[in-house]
Amino acid sequence: MNREYRDRDAATDVLSFSVDLTGFFKGPSPPPRILGDVFISYDTARRQARERNHTIRREIGELLIHGILHLLGYDHEAQRDARRMRRKEWKLREECLGK
Repeated sequence: MNREYRDRDAATDVLSFSVDLTGFFKGPSPPPRILGDVFISYDTARRQARERNHTIRREIGELLIHGILHLLGYDHEAQRDARRMRRKEWKLREECLGK
């Protein structure tokens, strides 16, 4: 998927694809809030969990947080943006997954 959608010939742990449904739903009620899709590589998550000495459940939780932050507009390409995203990840990990 990384090669197909991002033109990067390497495995990755998580990919996020945002969805824009503006104009798709018509009617009096607001459209449902759909952010997009998050794809997690189980094989990569399992390997990373072993390397980081925590459970696969924890690793998938961390990857899901990372993917959802991307859907919310966070990025880590620029150093300043990476620091902002990392702070948010740490906060959510502690709140959602514990220390």
